Amino acid sequence: MTDTALGFGLGLRTAHYRDFIDTPQRVDWLEIISENYLVAGGKPLHFLDRIRRDYPMVMHGVSLSIGSSDALDRNYLSALATLIERVEPAWVSDHLCWTGVAGINLHDLCPLPYSRAMLDHLCTRLDQVQQALGRALVLENVSSYVSYRADEMTEWDFIRELCARSGCELLLDVNNVYVNSVNHGFDPRTFIDAVPAERVRQIHLAGHEHHGKYVIDTHDHPICDAVWDLYAYTVGRIGHRPTLIERDDHIPPLAELVAELDAARALAAQTLQCARAAA
Repeated sequence: MTDTALGFGLGLRTAHYRDFIDTPQRVDWLEIISENYLVAGGKPLHFLDRIRRDYPMVMHGVSLSIGSSDALDRNYLSALATLIERVEPAWVSDHLCWTGVAGINLHDLCPLPYSRAMLDHLCTRLDQVQQALGRALVLENVSSYVSYRADEMTEWDFIRELCARSGCELLLDVNNVYVNSVNHGFDPRTFIDAVPAERVRQIHLAGHEHHGKYVIDTHDHPICDAVWDLYAYTVGRIGHRPTLIERDDHIPPLAELVAELDAARALAAQTLQCARAAA
């Protein structure tokens, strides 16, 4: 199955390994966290190989640290390339962030300053990564809770310029757009309107915790109405893209996530039907 045929997917989590092996699911594809499968041998790779027979997969990393001032980790890139050969993913993604400095991993997806100097830095590193992996990289917009004095442009202008200059593609996390719109006070539709639609490879949907004046991206709740509305607006703006629901904590039975995925299917279909009728 080619990437253009991928419809609606879920993140593969250990709690659901047996469900995917024992019973066919209404899930078109699966996204794996790359770092969970970089160690040779063991049960994770055993289950990965078994489930891979039945479901197309994509790889999603959390450790590339593309925006760090540290040198790229060549051992990590080599391990990633080996996993790519094994999984044959439709695409490979990571985050538009930094995760550490001076050899220290902060185990968080830290936002970048939206500056021209950072654009130059990212383009150089992306070229190295894409050459090492032999393919274009897909980068995800991250949630953030701070901004930088060094910012020279908006997040969406930064992303548009990066895609144009580097050839990378975009994993558009609609939940993160909503989270940032609350935390930084902008209209999330402005972000969606500005992203280069032709560079959007995938969409993420997830839940979060709302604390009144700010929102924390937790991936431990069902998708809220505001994010569903923004997803519908996104589909109306850019058309269908392979869409995935993330759940990383308080993981429910798989049937609950499949039902939420069915809601995404129905909303996307309704939105596209309305768009065709209005054309």
